[in-house]
Amino acid sequence: MADDMHLPPFPAPLRWEQPPASWEHTADGRLTISAGPRTDLFISPQGEPPVLNAPRLLGPLRGDFQLAARVTVDFQATFDAGTLLVWRDERTWAKLCFEYSPQGQPMIVSVVTRGTSDDAHSAVVDGRSVWLRVSRIGPAFAFHASRDGSRWDLVRHFAIDAGDTPLVGFVAQSPTGAGCTASFEALRLSGERLADIRSGE
Repeated sequence: MADDMHLPPFPAPLRWEQPPASWEHTADGRLTISAGPRTDLFISPQGEPPVLNAPRLLGPLRGDFQLAARVTVDFQATFDAGTLLVWRDERTWAKLCFEYSPQGQPMIVSVVTRGTSDDAHSAVVDGRSVWLRVSRIGPAFAFHASRDGSRWDLVRHFAIDAGDTPLVGFVAQSPTGAGCTASFEALRLSGERLADIRSGE
């Protein structure tokens, strides 16, 4: 799994930093990742051992950017998710998740890790697909979600010490279940700075 992977529209190759149970990249641009059982990215603020074994496909992005994808998840168990990830190292990262809640509802969840992780739940989603977007704006990041890929709702605005060239990409996870499959399609990557995080654009 160490070979570089070219995934348009990324300008540089991506690499499996943690291998999946299986994966597929189809001619129409859809990336599908299957996570094995008990896979997650989380460092509990309650002091439980870190879990950092979720499969992740990441590549370097420098400067401002906007990365968006339509994410579809085959939800089976609580906390199954498809995720966009910004990664510096095992103690510094942030993820925007389309995740299955303990109440049995798909929803938008974000986690920012600075030594330990937090956990913030956002809107419930009707269905198994949603658009996610992560943007870098100088030293800060913004997470957004959308039903249609056009009108965006702010999920979170935050800063982490991501360095000049963080790794950015895609994750599937199944923290409590036997496995989960997430697909990412209609990928969009722009080097244009997001002008207004609350405008809906």
